[in-house]
Amino acid sequence: MARHQGTVLVDTNIILETHRTGSWRALSGGYPVETVEDCVAETQAGSQRRRAELQIHEGELRNSLNAVHPVGIREHAGLATQISGITLDRGEASLWAHALSRTDTWVLCGPDRASLRCGVRLGFRQRLASLEALLDDVGYRSRTTLRPAYTRHWHERVLGELLLMEEGETT
Repeated sequence: MARHQGTVLVDTNIILETHRTGSWRALSGGYPVETVEDCVAETQAGSQRRRAELQIHEGELRNSLNAVHPVGIREHAGLATQISGITLDRGEASLWAHALSRTDTWVLCGPDRASLRCGVRLGFRQRLASLEALLDDVGYRSRTTLRPAYTRHWHERVLGELLLMEEGETT
């Protein structure tokens, strides 16, 4: 698959994992990375319990992103009508609500199963990217191993399971 040239939408998990592995600069330098206000807020939750090297400074995070989007009630309502039976956390719901409003070329990077299922149901399977694939495409090799849910192999396996699950619900 060719390297993605458009926007990369990231959830809270991706922000946390890239900071843990030291790969945030590679991701945000290799792509126009965007997120939503709720995901930024989630990166700050519990920060007082993190080791100093794992704390994410909100101002620095915002400065390294191409955009941080607010998401309103209308956008959330529009998403909710399309994903009955899928429960997303607030940040992921806001990220998907925002994604549905876009007309450009984007991919969404986030390992949460409910979020991936949402993408499959909405017909965006080809716009779901693993962190490992994005980092590989910019030539970044981390000294710190990504957790399994951020790898290409896990991503493809789970997408296959979710495709079968969603097909089973429509038949």
